[in-house]
Parts: sequence; C-alpha cells; structure tokens
Amino acid sequence: MGMEQLLEKASGYMKEQDLARIREAYEYAEEAHRGQLRKSGEPYILHPLAVAEILVNMQMDVVTVMAALLHDVVEDTNVTVDDVREKFGETIAGLVDGLTKLEKIHFRSKEEQQNENYRKMFLAMANDIRVILIKLSDRLHNMRTLKFQSEESQRRIAHETLEIYCPIAHRLGISAIKWEMEDIALRFLNPQQYYRIANLMKKKRTEREEYISELIDRIREKLEEMGIQGDISGRPKHIFSVYKKMTTRNKQFNEIYDLLAIRILVDNVKDCYATLGIIHTLWKPMPGRFKDYIAMPKANMYQSLHTTVVGPTGEPTEIQIRTWEMHRTSEFGIAAHWAYKEGKETGVVQGSFGDKMSWFREIIELQQETRDAAEFMESVKMDFFTDLVFVFTPKGEVFELPAGSVPLDFAYRVHTEVGNRTIGAKVNGRIVPLDHKLKTGDIVEILTSKHSYGPSQDWLKIAQSSHARSKIRQWFKKEKREENVQKGWDALERELRRIGLEPSEWMTDDKLIEVARKFTFNDSEDMMSAIGFGGITAAQICTRLTEKLRKELEEAQQIQLSSEVQVHKEAKAPPQEKKSRPSHGVMVKGVDNLLVRFARCCNPVPGDDIVGYITRGRGVSVHRTDCPNLPQASEGEEAARVIEVEWEASNETSNYSVEIEILGHDRRGLLNEVLQTVSESKTNIAAVSGRSDRNKVAIMHMTLLIRNKDHLQSVVEKIKRVKDIFSVQRMIQ
Repeated sequence: MGMEQLLEKASGYMKEQDLARIREAYEYAEEAHRGQLRKSGEPYILHPLAVAEILVNMQMDVVTVMAALLHDVVEDTNVTVDDVREKFGETIAGLVDGLTKLEKIHFRSKEEQQNENYRKMFLAMANDIRVILIKLSDRLHNMRTLKFQSEESQRRIAHETLEIYCPIAHRLGISAIKWEMEDIALRFLNPQQYYRIANLMKKKRTEREEYISELIDRIREKLEEMGIQGDISGRPKHIFSVYKKMTTRNKQFNEIYDLLAIRILVDNVKDCYATLGIIHTLWKPMPGRFKDYIAMPKANMYQSLHTTVVGPTGEPTEIQIRTWEMHRTSEFGIAAHWAYKEGKETGVVQGSFGDKMSWFREIIELQQETRDAAEFMESVKMDFFTDLVFVFTPKGEVFELPAGSVPLDFAYRVHTEVGNRTIGAKVNGRIVPLDHKLKTGDIVEILTSKHSYGPSQDWLKIAQSSHARSKIRQWFKKEKREENVQKGWDALERELRRIGLEPSEWMTDDKLIEVARKFTFNDSEDMMSAIGFGGITAAQICTRLTEKLRKELEEAQQIQLSSEVQVHKEAKAPPQEKKSRPSHGVMVKGVDNLLVRFARCCNPVPGDDIVGYITRGRGVSVHRTDCPNLPQASEGEEAARVIEVEWEASNETSNYSVEIEILGHDRRGLLNEVLQTVSESKTNIAAVSGRSDRNKVAIMHMTLLIRNKDHLQSVVEKIKRVKDIFSVQRMIQ
C-alpha cells in the first residue's frame, strides 16, 4: 500500500487537517529512511506504512498513525527524540521514545538488554496505551515478512511473539492481531504440524460448508419470522487454536467439532437473548457448553453468547451471538474503546474501561518494586500472561487470578490490608487451608482479624502470584525493620563462618558500606534489612565482600599453575621419547604415570580424533578435538597444558559411554521401537530418559556402551530408520 491509498482509507473517519498531518509525518519518515532497505530488498519506508495501515484499519486517531509512521526514525536513523519533539510535539515524541529500544546502553548480555527493553515498553504502555497498539502492529507486519529472516531469527522472533506479544494482544482483546500472529508463529516453529492441520481443515471445511449453509438458512428464516435483523456467517477456526486444543486437551483432529462455527451479529442485547432462545428451540443445547459473556464479560472486555447445539445430523455445532459493537470490541479490544475517542489527547485508559484494565496499574507497581529486569519480566509472565481463573466474593464481585492461585493471592488482590490480616479462608462455604488451589466459579471468603500478627515467612512459599509475594515482602520490610536488620546481621555472620572467615574482620563499617553502594542500598542497615526479609541473600553479600580476597587467591594459583606447567614442559624434553602405560585404552606421549580420564562433556570413543589436557590435580582429561569445552589457546600457559594422546591399537574389548539425543514425532510405542532397535544391534543401554514438548516432539536421551566410532555410527543409522524419527546426534554437555 502506498501513501495515497493509506490517506484514502483514513479519510473514511478523519478530517482533512488530520490527513495533512499524516502526510507531513510520512514525508519526514521517508526522508529519514531514504536509502535504507529491508531484508526483503524493499525500501524501508514500506514497513512504517504497513504498520500505519494496520492502525487505520482499527480506526485509530491521527496521533497514533503519525507515531506509527515515525516509530523507527530514532532507532534506525540519525534523528533524535528531541528532533521529533521539536517537529511534532511532546505526545508523538513520547510515543516514539516508548517504542525505541535501549541500544546505546551497555548491557552484560542480550537477555538483560531484551528484558530492559520489555520493561521500558511496559512502562511506556502503562502511561499511554497507544505505545503497545503501535508495537503490536509493528510486530504483526514483521511476522508477515518473517520469511526473509534467517532460520535462527525466524524461530527466535516467532517464539518471542507467542511468549510476549500474543498474550498482550489477548489481554487487550485485540483478537484480529492475536490470531494472525499465532498462526504465523506456529508456521515457523512447527511447520510440519501447521501444514498438516491446514490440509486437514481444508478437507473437512469443504465437507462442512454445505451443512453449515443449511443451518444458516434455517436460522435466518426464523429470525425474519421474529422480526430480528441479523448478519449470519460461518466462522472458520484458526490453525493455532486447533493445534492448541489438540496438544493441551490431547485430542485428535477428528475429535474437534467447531472447525467451522456460526456467528450471528444483531443490533442490541435484547436481540442477542431472543436469538439464543430461537436457536435453543430449533436444536437441543449441549449441557455445560453455554457461556454468557454478555452478563459476565471476559477480562479483556470480550462479550458474546456462546452455545453448542446438536444439529440435525447429530453433530455438535458452536454458535456465537453478539451485537455489532461487541463484535468490534472482540476484533480490536481496547483499541475500540479508549480515552482519546472521548475527546482527550491522552492514551491513559480511564473510566469503566480503565477499571477493567486495572492490571496496567499493577504493572506500574511491579516495576517500582522490582529492581531486576529479568525478575520483573518473570513476574509479568506469571501474573498477566498465564491462564486465568475467575473467582467471586460472597457479594458476587468477580476477580481474575493467575491459574494455580490460592486464597492468599485472592486476599491480596482484594486489598493489601485484607491480605495482611488474613487468618483463614472459606471456599464455597467450607473452611480450606491457605494453600488450597482455586478454580473458576469458586466463591471465596477471606477471614480476617484486627489482632492478626500479620504475614508469616511461610506465606512467601504459599502465595503463587508475584503480586501477593511482593505485598508480603513489603510488609516484612516496613513492619519488622529492626527484626529484619538483626536477622540480616545473623545470616551474614553465619555465612562468613561457613566459608571459614572471621566475621569481625569482614563486617566492618567501611567494607559493608562499600558493598551496600554496589547493590544500590542507602546504607549497610538497609542492606541487612533486605537480607532479613529475603530481598537479597547473605551469600550474595559475601561474594562481594570477598572479591579482593578471591583475586589474591587466583593470582597465587596462577603462580602455582606456572610452576606445574614448567614441570610438564621439562617432562616432554627427554631426547628418547617414551610412551606411558595405557590407561582406559589411551596412551599419553612423553609423560609417564599420569592419571587419564575421559571428559564427560564429549565422551570420546576409539576412532575419534582426541587430545589431552593437563588438569590441576586430576591428571589428563581426554577430549575430542572438536569439543567446544576444550580450552582454545594457541600460546601461553593454556597451550602448554595441551598434550598429544592416542588410542591403544589393540583395545577392542572395552566399552565407552556415549550419550545421544533422539528427536521424533511423539506417538504411542515410539520409545519401545527405538529400544528394540538398539537391543537388536547388540548394544547395551546404560541409561534412558524421554519427554514430549508442547509441539508433540518426543525428546529421548540415551547413554549407550559403545566399542568404537564405527559401532556408534552403525547404531545411529539403525535408529534413524525407525519411523517418525527426525534426528539422532551425539550430545556435548
């Protein structure tokens, strides 16, 4: 799509002055990105244009569309945030800044950088919802063009999309983006299953279309008789949702009935329930399959009536009934209802929709309480991206909690003080322990007392949500500071004694203050309090305290190492080369009476190219020459430790342990067939383990007793011939 087509689409709901501002943003971005190409070879400007188009399809405001066109200028060109602010104002500059990765700050690892980028994005998103709407549109277009990336990047981006961006789209109710991203991600993560399901769906859909068409005609006829205006259509199931149902519920494809359901859109809520009554008079509803999301909307604002009926041929058929406005919300979620459309130049979610999006506020609280970005992301995934359970107060108020939550999580979700004063809980009228797992539909009553002593340390283990655990730690931090400080002193003293150091020498004011500053505490007392309530461990403090000592010990060890290497160099010098006595079928050239052992990381066997490495106090470690754990040094002390070794020619009777990894399509009897194949090759098995991942891939680890490399190759080839085996390879740890 070009700029003119974008403006034509936007003109359907925007004013002329808005279209002029969009053109201005496009021209600025086009000049900034001029000369840049995407990996597809296309001009870079086509990407922001495509992102803007996705947002125009959701009828987003002019500020959002402009920010979408400009979203990469700071990250990928010489333009700065200040330049954008001067040209387009504070609001658009803030959105662009919120979408810009932290590239210029030094991080210890890519994981740390990525977690900090997520943290920045969530903070910007909580301040202005439009940040994440642009980011989701950006990610959707990147997924659509994923085929131009390397295979490694495809899998990384697809996995990240499923883990982070699809759950965000789900929580915001933007199903139009979520479903497309899920399907594309599956295509790159598990293409075999994706295309298998797609082909099966195509065949079955053809069979069902005529059947669904007959049902639609029957419903339309009845609605016209009752004077109800409605749009009726068949709704195809998305490939990822079929895949998820097959894996999580362990179902076969032919057991899934709602591949093509019926969706009915009517004018108002009264017509929704009237239509439901008509459907239930035409066909019998299936017990337990009716859901009223109009009376009780989902957390992401989704509303609809769902029912499954037994059709005229006896086949279950799912039917969804909703209003046009509900349908728009189901497709675009929060984008269909947010504060700007009420006339405010802001992206903060307010009013009734702000109440439903209260998890935004919790993200802000979480980021303020959590020092570490990795811990913050782990908490976000645990509390906001997991499956949910919906529980009720005795008065009928609904609360959503992460799956696996217990009454303590519920108590702290109601209010912090309710949690702190909890002494017990009732679920559905019966007293239960505080670690009782809650289920959707449970009515939970928290028993409190003004005379409660407050949380106990055990609660940190009982609570399942990071929100509850954070509130419990806060209580310990504030209410029991003196006690925590003393606990911290005692714990640090015990840890120092455990590693053989005298506490009085190490727990001096100057040393403790220095360490406290490294951990960004105000003083040593704050640090001791943190140890006491579990915010940091005594072992972490000890590690920092003893840094200088450990460096001195390492220097001393280097001196000792140099002398050991010199001895081995001299041992190589004799003019008459001699070979040591064999050990485990390996001979060491030049040095006699050395202990020889095989490296467990690569498990060499006769026939492999091998090399020896002189370890400290444990003799010679024999590695395969291609082992990644073998120290790589061309000169200096490390090179002097590498020595020549060779296999003993007559050694044919010994057995050597080799671990292999076998990947295959998970099916019944696969492991037995592999074991039978190995047994028939007259090879002993020392250990075997197996598991299946969520993609239905069987992963088997097997330790074999092998005579030599040829023997191993023979066994591997036989295993590869077993049906549904994808790959067999040696393991290097």
